[in-house]
Formats: sequence, C-alpha cells, structure tokens
Amino acid sequence: MRQYIAELKKLSSNLWWSWDTEAKELFKELSPLLWERVNHNPVELLRHISNDELLARLNCEFGEKLERVSKRFDAYMSETGTWAHEHTPELARDPIAYFSAEFGIHESVRIYSGGLGVLAGDHIKSASDLGLNFIGVSLFYREGYFRQYLNQDGWQVEEYPMQYPESLPLEKVTDADGKDLIISFTIAQSEVHAQAWCLNVGRAKLYLLDTNIPANESHYRDICSRVYGGDQNMRINQEILLGIGGIKLFNALGISPAVYHMNEGHSAFLTLELLAARLAEGMSLEEAKKAVSSTCVFTTHTPVPAGHDRFSRDMMHYSFDRYLRENGIMFDDIMRLGAENPEDLHGQFTMTVLALNLSRAANGVSKLHGEISREMWQHLYPETSADEVPIDHVTNGIHIPSWSAGFTERFWKRHTDSLESMTASPEAAESVLAEVSDEELWCMRYRLKRNLMDFVYRYLSNQLFHQHVYTSYLEDESSKSPKNPLSPDVLTIGFARRFATYKRAPLIFRDIERLTRIVNHPTMPVQIIFSGKAHPHDDAGKQFIQQIVENMRLPQFKGKIIFLENYNLGVAKRMISGVDVWLNNPLRPMEASGTSGQKIALHGGLNFSVPDGWWPEAYNGENGWSIGHGEQFDTDEEQDRHDAEQLYATLENKIIPAYYERDENNIPVRWLKKVRNAIATIAPVYNTHRMVKEYATRFYLERK
Repeated sequence: MRQYIAELKKLSSNLWWSWDTEAKELFKELSPLLWERVNHNPVELLRHISNDELLARLNCEFGEKLERVSKRFDAYMSETGTWAHEHTPELARDPIAYFSAEFGIHESVRIYSGGLGVLAGDHIKSASDLGLNFIGVSLFYREGYFRQYLNQDGWQVEEYPMQYPESLPLEKVTDADGKDLIISFTIAQSEVHAQAWCLNVGRAKLYLLDTNIPANESHYRDICSRVYGGDQNMRINQEILLGIGGIKLFNALGISPAVYHMNEGHSAFLTLELLAARLAEGMSLEEAKKAVSSTCVFTTHTPVPAGHDRFSRDMMHYSFDRYLRENGIMFDDIMRLGAENPEDLHGQFTMTVLALNLSRAANGVSKLHGEISREMWQHLYPETSADEVPIDHVTNGIHIPSWSAGFTERFWKRHTDSLESMTASPEAAESVLAEVSDEELWCMRYRLKRNLMDFVYRYLSNQLFHQHVYTSYLEDESSKSPKNPLSPDVLTIGFARRFATYKRAPLIFRDIERLTRIVNHPTMPVQIIFSGKAHPHDDAGKQFIQQIVENMRLPQFKGKIIFLENYNLGVAKRMISGVDVWLNNPLRPMEASGTSGQKIALHGGLNFSVPDGWWPEAYNGENGWSIGHGEQFDTDEEQDRHDAEQLYATLENKIIPAYYERDENNIPVRWLKKVRNAIATIAPVYNTHRMVKEYATRFYLERK
C-alpha cells in the first residue's frame, strides 16, 4: 500500500492535477476543510495528513480513485501520439523556451499578478497537452503578488505572506554532482548569483530563478521577492535576472532551445546574452544580430506607449557598464538596439524596441491589437506603411480544462467523450449541443449559479472576521447571523479583473438613479458581483475599488451589489462559472486581448463588452452583446457618457428582457439560443490549444 502513498505524492508534485477534475477532487476528498485552508495546495495538504491516515483511507474507495487517476496521469506523461509529434516533429529535439515575468498556473502558486500571467499559465498547459517540447522561465517570488484586504473605508490594503519552497511542488535544480546549481551574472559592478527551482507542469517544465541565497549582497537577495515590486531599479534588476539569468541557466543545464519566445518585453535582455555569445564566437555585430534574431520571437501585450518598459540612459549605463565591458560590447550599440530613434542615443531604452529589433517574428494578441501595434511602432520602420510593419497577431485563448468547473465538465461529458473533442471545431460543438435540451442547459445554469451563491456566502462570511465592509447587509436583522445576500433566481452580472483605470470598473455607477431602477426592478431584478486588485502603487485604481464599495453600501444596493476581496484564480473560476453575464467595459482600444469573457462560454454565460481586444473578432450579434459599435470620442468624459448610455440601454432593452422572458415551462428559450451560439462560436476558437498550434506552425517553425 505504501507505493500508493508515493503515487499520491507524485501526483501532488506535478501541476497536471490542477486541470484534471478527478485529481482535484481526490485531494479535496482527503479533507475538504484543509483543502480550503491551504488554498487548494496538495503539497501543503499532505504535510498535514499522516501516513497512517493515508494508509487507512487507501483501503476503501479512495484507493480505487487514486489508482484510476494515477494510471491516467502515467498514460498522459508517456503518450507519444501527440499533436506535436504528428504536426511539428522538427521541434521535438530542442525545446521552445518561453520567458514570462509571471505565470498564473494555479492559485496556490502565487507567481502571477494578472492577465499576462494567466495567459502564460494557460499557454504552458496547452503546450504540455499538445506534446510540445516546452520549457518556461520565470522568477520565484517568495512573497508573490499581494493578498488584498479592504479596510472599513473600502481602501485596499496589501499583505505579502511568504510562500515556501517546501510547501510547493518545487524541485531544487542541481548539477551533475547533485549540488545546488548556481549561476552568476553581472548587475552594475556586482556579481549576482541565483539558484533555480523546477516546477513540473504536465509534460512541460517551468524554471524559476531565485536570488535569495547567502552568496548575494542583501539588496540582491530581494530582487524577486515580489511580482512587479519596487522601483525602476528593482524592475531592471528583475528583468536582467529573467533574461540574462535565464540564458545562463540554460547554458549551465546544457539546453539549447530551438526558439526563444519572449512573452512581453520584460525578458528582452535575453537577446543581449545571446548576442554576447555570438560575438564571443567571432561574429561581427551585424552577423550576431542576425543570428540572434533567427532564434527569437516576441509577443507584445500592451496597446499604449506608456505601458512599455523604458529605462534612462543613465540607468542602463549603471546596470550594464561592467557587463558590456566584460563582453566587449559598445554601450552605444546596445542603446541603439533599444532606441525608438536610432539617431538619438541619449533618450530612453525601450524593452519592446529591443525585442522587435532582435526577433524574427512579432505579434500582438488580437486582430485589433495587431493593427494598433503596427500603427504604434511604424516609426521604427520609416520606409514601411503601417500595414506592412512586421507585427502579426495571434489572438489569445484560454486553457479549457483549467477553466471548466467540475460540474460543467461532467455535464458535457454525458454527451461527448471529452471537452477537447467537443471544442475541436464549431461543428463538433453544434453536434453536441443538438443532443442537449433547453431544460438540461437551464438546469446546468441553475446548478452553477447555486454553487456561486454558496461560494459567495462562505467567502463573505470569512471576510467578516477581519473587517466590516459587509456587516451591514450580511447579518440577519433578527439573529445577527450571516445570511446569503444573493439569489440564483436573479440575473447575475460579473465584473472581475485588474483594477487599472482604463478598465473603468465604476462605469456602471455613472447614473446611480438609473442603476437603482435596473437593480431593483420589481419583476426583473439584477445583481452584480465585483472583484479585482489595483496595483499597490495605483491609487487611482484603489479609488475605483473604494468607489464601488461606497456605492454598494447605499441602501438601494444592499445585498445586490457585492465586492469579493483578494481576487485570485480560485475566485475567478467560481465567478466565470456562475454569472449569467460577464461585463467588460475598457476604454477602447486599450484592452490588447482580454480572455475573461472567453472563460464563461462553456458554462453557459454570455459576454457583454466594449468591442475591444478579442471581442470584435468573436461577436456575431447572437453570441453576446456589444457596448456600442466602437465609436471613439475626443475626451474621456464624452467616451464615458456614450459608453455608459450604451451599457444601460443594452441592459434595459436587450439583456434583461431576454433573460426574464420565459415559456410555459419557465425556460428562457431566447436567452438559451444565445447561449448555444456562444458555446459553438467561442469555445472551439478562443482556446489556447488553437493559439499554441498557431504559434507552433507560424512562429516556432523557422520558415526558410
């Protein structure tokens, strides 16, 4: 029986379990209470359960489940007939190296902050599923991104709990002698050292660099303490560690990637380390640049100039003087690679420009974002029209198994062998949908909404222990005991994301009187769930959160508008599975892609968005709703006024009536017709299996 304990611990050490429903339920079954307390972390869970208890549990049905899950995991890991084996055998020998400053793989591994990380996490999971030889590179943030609380004034408060390697599925990277593998690199005038941890993500590996070791000066030990923490000096140090440190790690491990994929410009310094290696081989600078470019691809995620990392000439000189002297590289040659104007080497160094100059291919993350990016960077190609600027697009998607609630997956598997086969094409989805009655679909929706309502009740009850934002409407007037403020009978809107100001979270509150009528309609009421974090340095974003909290405290919104604090992947999964409508109202065209609205489709939810990011490609008039038609105005005030009016009018005249219009069996037939259309048109297209296949065939395979 003890071999089964080893099997259980083996499962816990590979994040494959995080997108396998039965594996997750296996760990949860050991102790549902502990499972919640350890933030769904099986490594930490098993530290609290004795071998005696495990041995006893293995003698009953739990042992049978473990054997079944373990066999499926072994089959997954040993499978040879993968998509990559069949379609990209050229990539089998040398791996794809994917560099990202954050990876949102699971809520228990807090090395992500927002959408960029979630996209990277979904990317590496699909690469594993498809059988690509794939290695990710990032940093091990011991304090991660912050845990969010709201004080009595509704102001965001950040806490940074430590995360420890022994409580995570991490393996220390060692050398051939079994000793800790330590790499060294230069920052300013100092030699900095880093160790590495390996995180197994299915068949893929993710290496996490870590400078918190005694060999370093104290201020360098904290380089990767927090995701996007600190000032500009901390940012450039993190990016040197990620880019240059990542290449040095590969060299130490004897790994020669076929392609280096830079997910956003944070890792672009890797090109300098590759350039230094080519120069050391005797190449000229121009030859070295061509050689580096031939192995690099770059994805940009930022549609506004201010969002791209820039460093002053002085900071670049301070950080790279010794490094460049040691490698025989002229400082102005490097400044030229990152200069938006090659004739002005005294301006700022732009990481995106460096990545564009030293990549064979570049892309935005939606069709619209590709167009915006070509216009934004046209000045780098003065002899080229905007249409011919060499920035393509690959529209982002989601990893469907990761975002499918257990009930949703079981529901669809009653009609198909797997979610993968159902989402293989629109035709496949339509074929499955033809077997599902409206009554069954509506049953699924009610079950998922009830699950969300119960989650909200538990979640808000926990929040009562440390602050009083919700006390006024979570306590029953007679018993002073917690009550559930939400109802599964009511049309439920969800809004959850990073609270950057361009995402305009409070837009729906622009006309309080009108929103009051909408929310409190006597026969067609509405309830809204908000969640999200503002960056610790973004006071304007924090003010947006505070504004929402202040509004939800108004008597007319009591128990009808909710804010869930400490937004993370776990909260996101609950929300996207349970809400009826996903609201997205960024200031167009500042949403490069966005993927949250893609996640609700298989659960029977509908997207309601400004035509920005991925939505203009997907929206067909019958699979959700659009806030306006992309009209743009000269001032933010005019834009907000127009978009708010469109939001209210669409809610009042289209969304709410469709939801509450029922047939003789109390089924919203017109609503469910849109749900069917959304499932068939969104799920098979806007997923990371399709996305990674595009990267593999269009970008990873070198075209002669």
